[in-house]
Amino acid sequence: MSKNFMRNLNNNMNSVYKYQEQLSTMEQVSRPSDDPLKVSKVLDLTNEIKQNEEYKSTINDSIDFTNAQDSALANATTSIQRIYTLTQQAANGTYNKEDRQAAKAEIENEIDTMLDSLNTSFGGRYIFAGTNTTTKPFEKTLDADGNFTGITYNGTSDPELSGNLTKEIARGVSVEMQTDGRELMNEQGAGDDLGTFFNDLLTALDNDDIEALGGSLLERADTELNNIVNLRTTIGATHNRLQAAKDRNESEYLNLKTTYSNTQDIDLAETYMQYSMEMVAYEASLQMGNKILQNSLLNYM
Repeated sequence: MSKNFMRNLNNNMNSVYKYQEQLSTMEQVSRPSDDPLKVSKVLDLTNEIKQNEEYKSTINDSIDFTNAQDSALANATTSIQRIYTLTQQAANGTYNKEDRQAAKAEIENEIDTMLDSLNTSFGGRYIFAGTNTTTKPFEKTLDADGNFTGITYNGTSDPELSGNLTKEIARGVSVEMQTDGRELMNEQGAGDDLGTFFNDLLTALDNDDIEALGGSLLERADTELNNIVNLRTTIGATHNRLQAAKDRNESEYLNLKTTYSNTQDIDLAETYMQYSMEMVAYEASLQMGNKILQNSLLNYM
């Protein structure tokens, strides 16, 4: 009888300890021995939540990155629009040599401003450097007299490689970031790019070449403007996709946390009730045990 009592008392004590531990941790299981299947599910959900949070961080970083790109291209658009306007004005026959030199000086300033915008960095990474994120991508080249001659692109240069970075924003889902600055160089043929256009434009202003200013160069300025606007539109589409991915990520996070809570978190009221019942049973066992042990001792007297 004493052995049965001790076994039952130990079971009651373990039940009390179980609910006591649940109340202190607010969790249903704390170790695999509690419930192997449930512990396995909790571990899987924990990993899913952690991965979700990592994707969330990537998405938020990518959204901020596209915002930086859009801001840079907005400034570049303003510069190229001003260059277009100045080119159009300089093609006017009423302009004299001094007027065109003044226009040239302003265009040179706009070129510097535009390159500063395109050399924007975000979080220590240049946003249009391709995969060479730590290298300043656009560099103005000058001759011995300090005159503008072109633009050198120091980003990804291998024609076999894409300069766009890829970000994984969900399991099996990736988005391509528009980081290849070669798109902004807008090469029209061998040795004919954005830098060539600027050099030809400045030369035409020095030579008072009204025909070129009002013809091919004005058309080329419009082409460069459209190229920047088109890239900005593409980045905008990427931004919208990332925003949609963020919404899905947040929805998935809520679902995972709800499932985790239903699997692991205790029902406080129910658990406390179970704890109280087990405590009553345990205390009753102790009282009964006292009587059993007293009777057992009397048998030996």
